[in-house]
Amino acid sequence: SPSILKCYEQKQYKNGLKFCKMILSNPKFAEHGETLAMKGLTLNCLGKKEDAYEFVRKGLRNDVKSHVCWHVYGLLQRSDKKYDEAIKCYRNALKLDKDNLQILRDLSLLQIQMRDLEGYRETRYQLLQLRPTQRASWIGYAIAYHLLKDYDMALKLLEEFRKTQQVPPNKIDYEYSELILYQNQVMREADFFQESLDHIETYERQICDKLMIDEIKGEMLLNLGRLEEAAEIYRELIDRNAECWSYYEGLEKALQPHSLEERLELYEEISKQHPRAVSPRRLPLNFVTGEKFRELLDKFLRVNFSKGCPPLFTTLKSLYYSTEKVTIQELVISYEASLKTCHLFSPDENGELEPPTTLLWVRYFLAQHFDKLGQFSLALGYINSAVTSTPTLIELFYLKAKIYKHVGNLKEAARWMDEAQSLDTADRFINSKCAKYMLRANLVKEAEEMCSKFTREGTSATENLNEMQCMWFQTECALAFQRLGRYGEALKQCHEIERHFFEITDDQFDFHTYCMRKMTLRAYVDLLRLEDVLRKHAFYFKAARSAIEIYLKLHDNPLASENKEQEVNSENLSAKELKKMLSKQRRAQKKAKLEEEKKHAERERQQKSQKKKRDEEEEETSGPKEELVPEKLERVENPLEEAIKFLIPLKNLAADNIDTHLLAFEIYFRKGKFLLMLQSVKRAFAIGDNNPWLHECLIKFSKCGDNLPEIVNKVLTQEMEKIFISKDLESFNEEFLKRNSTSIRHLLSGAKMMYFLDNSRQEKAIAIATRLDEAMRDRNILTTVLDFLRDGTFGECHSQSEAYRTACHKMFPLATAFMSPSSDEDGCFAPMNHMAINHEVLTNEI
Repeated sequence: SPSILKCYEQKQYKNGLKFCKMILSNPKFAEHGETLAMKGLTLNCLGKKEDAYEFVRKGLRNDVKSHVCWHVYGLLQRSDKKYDEAIKCYRNALKLDKDNLQILRDLSLLQIQMRDLEGYRETRYQLLQLRPTQRASWIGYAIAYHLLKDYDMALKLLEEFRKTQQVPPNKIDYEYSELILYQNQVMREADFFQESLDHIETYERQICDKLMIDEIKGEMLLNLGRLEEAAEIYRELIDRNAECWSYYEGLEKALQPHSLEERLELYEEISKQHPRAVSPRRLPLNFVTGEKFRELLDKFLRVNFSKGCPPLFTTLKSLYYSTEKVTIQELVISYEASLKTCHLFSPDENGELEPPTTLLWVRYFLAQHFDKLGQFSLALGYINSAVTSTPTLIELFYLKAKIYKHVGNLKEAARWMDEAQSLDTADRFINSKCAKYMLRANLVKEAEEMCSKFTREGTSATENLNEMQCMWFQTECALAFQRLGRYGEALKQCHEIERHFFEITDDQFDFHTYCMRKMTLRAYVDLLRLEDVLRKHAFYFKAARSAIEIYLKLHDNPLASENKEQEVNSENLSAKELKKMLSKQRRAQKKAKLEEEKKHAERERQQKSQKKKRDEEEEETSGPKEELVPEKLERVENPLEEAIKFLIPLKNLAADNIDTHLLAFEIYFRKGKFLLMLQSVKRAFAIGDNNPWLHECLIKFSKCGDNLPEIVNKVLTQEMEKIFISKDLESFNEEFLKRNSTSIRHLLSGAKMMYFLDNSRQEKAIAIATRLDEAMRDRNILTTVLDFLRDGTFGECHSQSEAYRTACHKMFPLATAFMSPSSDEDGCFAPMNHMAINHEVLTNEI
């Protein structure tokens, strides 16, 4: 009945069910296939999934030759995200009604969603034949050719369509402008430089985005070698925005200065034209050296210190990659000495005295400078003197927290960041930073409370942040839970991040029709390309790595059920200790029960309000998601299979990251999949043949290859010879140690493998792992070495680990990891009284 279809389209689902009931209650039409199918589709929109499938399948059985039944079955599969199945249903429907517009449109949406570009092109061609007057038909067909990189055909279609658009030459129409810019994008991707330039010059009066016109002209003129004209365009762009570094790069390519003096003259000229611009004064510092560098840097620093420029160090940080340019230190220290005595940058100059804030910003810069160089005591000395002089400046506390983070005292860093945010509780940036620092210090509860200042009232901060897809918080939470050994909660965060990525992929569905209607074609193509590599994002990589590491740990040491754990723990305890432990457990259970009841009540309240809202609005829903329960997640039956689910996107999209293949090796090593292990180490070896983790994997792989079928053994031997070049494992390991004698990270891996291959060499292995010479690099992993000494990787070595801890403590007295257990903090976090900071004694003499 058309009435049922109308009700479905207008989301009046209950009325639709009434019409279905009226038809099906008639004995003549009780088994009418299309009505049964529509009833199922309507029930699905009301969240009754099982009933929906039952009615649609029944309808299809009763009328298998109906294109409506197949179409409805496809819609049902689509709502369940089973896109491949839905495509099959649509194809069956089209066999029965090959020119049905609605089915063709639905099929094209699924094909572009699944990136079946050949199929999409065919479907769009059929739609163009059926509806040649609709602009979506032309645009969709052109986009299909563009995505298939058939640029000539795409441009022909776009030009034919453009000719049909009745837009007066002097009128600016946004949608027509977007069409022209999309045409031009296709030309540029096809390397049609002259055509692109002619095209943009012909239609520039009808384009809204004037900046884009000049950028395209500049790029095309450069590619065509018309350098003088390109230089003119880039000068105009710099006049428009004198801070954009890419415009200066374009101007240099166009002018091709032959000498350093010419380059400098160019920047000086622009600087005179734009005296307030920073870029023309900053960029020459990248390429000048020696005395000229010092002269230009001196001018640059003085101006910025005088006016008080907090991001000055960030602006200059890229210069620190050149050891010669770290001479910044000499200049800034001389400023500090002179400003303290005579309020001038140098004692021999005359002029207006500098305000007291200049000295403050100089100290702030020096603190950042020494922090960057790893001289933390000096950095703390400068920041403390700055805090003493101005105890109300947020940037100072922010930097002090950062220095403590680099020192290795994360709880102290979190305290100082909390102090920074207490100075401005309405600043969301500093609030987020504070929460992040708390999570780094494993203070999860405190971080949630910090975030709750900016989340919706009535729901917990964690739930609200999950709704908002706040993934920086969730990745940090997952890592904090992982460090705390709360694996279920860590996995919950990882799975929630995975769901966000699935939702982002799914959300593009609505844009396939919207973008063609609104003509936002450039943005649409960018969206499709982003979605293709979405899981390459750092948030996904962090979550996936964390999940894989946890699943590997759970495979190696499965968690017993909670009752068994309690039984094991109660052994070997005295009666008094047992009573104390049971009492503690009861209190914990009571607290957990109360929290669970509270959460349950909150969930029920939300479900009721959602149900009420659904009943009122009768909107389409996809049903509730499966709840992620930490206890179930950490006691999963097959952890390695779960790990592989997170690994597959990494293998497809992050294949250039060596960690992807090493994580893959660790999974396949435990599954005993030798050829996949070989594939992983070969791919990793191609990326970085001197990686310490890869070195461990290679030795473990070579050691475990006994009792294999002959053909597999032959392949493994043949391939591994290319890496080992026929050396035994001990000598391979010795060579690795000699080659990397100044890297702690490499020495640790070599020492682990020495003990792994021959545990009688324990003392030698520990001596190598704990070497602390002056020449040693990557000292930021000393805590990792200590962890391996403590966890039994080198066998029983308590005295050596304690001696190593003491030696590290002397080198890094503020790092909590090296403090003696008695002096370490108890883990509580108490916000500081910021009024006491005025009286803080400087911790270091400079």
